[in-house]
This record gives sequence, C-alpha cells and structure tokens, in this order.
Amino acid sequence: MKTKKLAFAAAAAATLVLGACGNNNDSSGSTESDEIVTELSEDTTVTFWHAMNGAQEESLTKLTEQFMDENPNIKIELQNQSSYSDLQAKVNSTLPSPKDLPTITQAYPGWLWNAAQDDMLVDLGEYINDDTIGWGDQEEIRSALLEGAQIDGVQYGIPFNKSTEMLFYNADMLDEYGIDVPTNLEELKEASQEIYEKSNGEVVGAGFDSLNNYYAIAMKNQGVDFDKDLQLDSDESKEVINYYLDGVKDGYFRIAGSDQYLSGPFANKQVAMYVGSIAGEGFVKKDTEGKFEYDVAARPEAINLQQGTDLYMFNSATPEQRTAAFEYMKFLTSPEAQKTWAIDTGYMPVVESVLESDEYKNNPETKVAAKLEDATKELFSIPVIENADPAYNEMRSIMENILSNTDQDVDQLIENAKPQLEDAWNQ
Repeated sequence: MKTKKLAFAAAAAATLVLGACGNNNDSSGSTESDEIVTELSEDTTVTFWHAMNGAQEESLTKLTEQFMDENPNIKIELQNQSSYSDLQAKVNSTLPSPKDLPTITQAYPGWLWNAAQDDMLVDLGEYINDDTIGWGDQEEIRSALLEGAQIDGVQYGIPFNKSTEMLFYNADMLDEYGIDVPTNLEELKEASQEIYEKSNGEVVGAGFDSLNNYYAIAMKNQGVDFDKDLQLDSDESKEVINYYLDGVKDGYFRIAGSDQYLSGPFANKQVAMYVGSIAGEGFVKKDTEGKFEYDVAARPEAINLQQGTDLYMFNSATPEQRTAAFEYMKFLTSPEAQKTWAIDTGYMPVVESVLESDEYKNNPETKVAAKLEDATKELFSIPVIENADPAYNEMRSIMENILSNTDQDVDQLIENAKPQLEDAWNQ
C-alpha cells in the first residue's frame, strides 16, 4: 500500500490558514486550531492511546509499522491502556491537563461529549475536505459509520474498529432438532421454545449478550430513539422488556449473568443461539472447535446497531502532529489496511469495497465475513448527547435487575427504575 509521503519544506510554506482566527490560548490547550499543515518540515511524533490486545494489537502494530516505513518522517507511539474501561478512565482523568493528553485516542463518542463542548477536539471534517491533504480520491467511509463518529453534527471522529451484533448458532443442534435459522424476533422465540422443549429443558434456546444493546435496538426497531424523551413505562418499552422477560421466566431465554458473555455457555452446549458482537467470533471459533459446527446469521431485527470505537484528535496537539495523525488515520481506514484489519481481527470493514470483496467474504478464518453485508444493511448509532453514555450504562443495570427478578411484578420494577434512568440523564 502506498500513502502520500509528506515532503520536507521550508517553514514559511508549512501552513495553510483556513477560516477565522480563534483563541489559541484558552484553558482547553488549543494551539493554532485554525491552521492545517500541508507539508511537514521536520520529524513529527504522534502518540496514540488505544485498548487493543492480542491479535488486535498485533495487527495494529503491523499496520503502524507499515505506515511508518512509508512515512519515515512520522513516528507513531502506540500506548496500550489495557482495556476500554481503563482507557476511558485515563482520558477522563487527563482532560483537565490538556498538555498530558495524547495526539489521538480510541474512544466512543459518548466518552468525549463534554470534551467536544469544551472545544478540546479537532474538527476532522476540515482535514477530510482539505484540497491538499484531504480524503481526495480515497474511498469514503460508509456513511452510517462516519455519522456515528459525529458529536453535535461535527465530524470529530474517524471510524476504526467497528463492530455490530449477529446471531451465533449451533448448526449441528439446529439440524438435529429440525429448526430453521430465525430471521426475526418471533421466529427466535418460537425456535428457542422448541429447542428448550425438545431438549427436555437441558438447552436454553437463546439469549442476548448486551442487555442495553438489546433494549436500544428493539426500541429503535419500534421507531423509538434512546434519548431523554424515551419513556421506560411506555407500551413499546414494556413490550420490549416483556419479550425477553417471558422467555427467561419460561426457561427458553437466558442472560449472561456472571458469565458476562454467552459464548461460554454456547460453547458448552447450554444455549443453542445467542446474539453478540462479531468481535467475539475468535473466542467462539476457539471454544467450539472439535465440539460442534457453529455458524452465524444476521441479527433477527431489521435495524442493527453500529458499535466499537473511533479515532479522535485533541487540539492540544501541534499543527504538525495533527497533520501527521490525520495521515495515519487515512492510512488505517484505507481499503487495503481495512482488509488486513478486518481479516486479522474480525472487526467490520469501514469501507464498502472490502465488505463486498470476495477476498474478505471467502476468508476461511471467519464465518462472519460472508454474512456481514446482510447484517449491516441498516445501521444506527446511539445518539451522542449529554449524559447518553451513563444513561446507556444504567439501562444495562435496569434490564439485568428486571430479568433477574422474575418472581416480582414487572410493572413495579419498571416504575422503580424510572428515577434511576432519569437521574442518569440529568446528573
């Protein structure tokens, strides 16, 4: 893969000034935020906070080394923050000291809502549209993913390690019981009931890994967004909650509980199907090997959630660092890099050409690739608004509490949970 090398040039020709002058000495640490460097006159270092591990980190390191080989005047320092929760905590704790922030970080947009309000992020739309170093003729990122990396309509993020949910199922077990792969929630319920009955209650039919994803996706498919206007006790909400609750009560559905993920019970033949992130396929493949044949299908609802983190840039970076980091972002989201990344890690390609390519679809290391195009025809994002992140996390706790207390009155549990959700939105 060839990326445009940034030439060495005289400092006098180093910048192209765009737009009106801003305040470059505010408390956010902004430095010359209205300038775009189009050529680098000296070596530039970019620090990148991430939370990739295992095969994901190996692939990221490989791609980063390739980028640096092709751009010898740019050094990318990869700084692993261990996990998403640790990364989020470190970003939050460092925001009051902008000089200590990295050049770029992985993040969910909800993590950085306050940072965007405080003008601490770089508007990457200006870089994307720049005549000299912009996107140019490089293939555009899928619009649903790109829009998901916006905050208040501003393109602060570039999609990178994106995923969605699919249905994982025990193909041998479905064949044994003569059950077709479900294509909607009603079919999932019926198939789960049949599996539970035919196995004499030994095998749970299905479950959903992420309870807040389950709720938000089901509500979206009923035309309701997860935002401050959502009513937990509405008819739509009660229908979504009771669909899962009825299955848990009757035994044909289950939640992950202390297992955290259903891939473990799935591999042990305790559950026949589950809805989970495509990023977990590697664990499923390893844990089911020699036990049974697993397969995947589109999530059994028309509208699906796009998830995973994006790349964001802090405006405490110098103009040179911003340009170097933007070139790195372009590289990571180019078709060739995305093909490598998707095959190595199981994450969703962010460009259409890779998603549709035979090389990706026919990759023998994954079953997701061949079905992913059908699973991502209509994607949405959780709205990036104030306190959406804590509210979304609270919804997980609310659902878990309801589904773990099947002997209690569900309407009362919902009523009790309303203040929890309201407090999360209004903190």
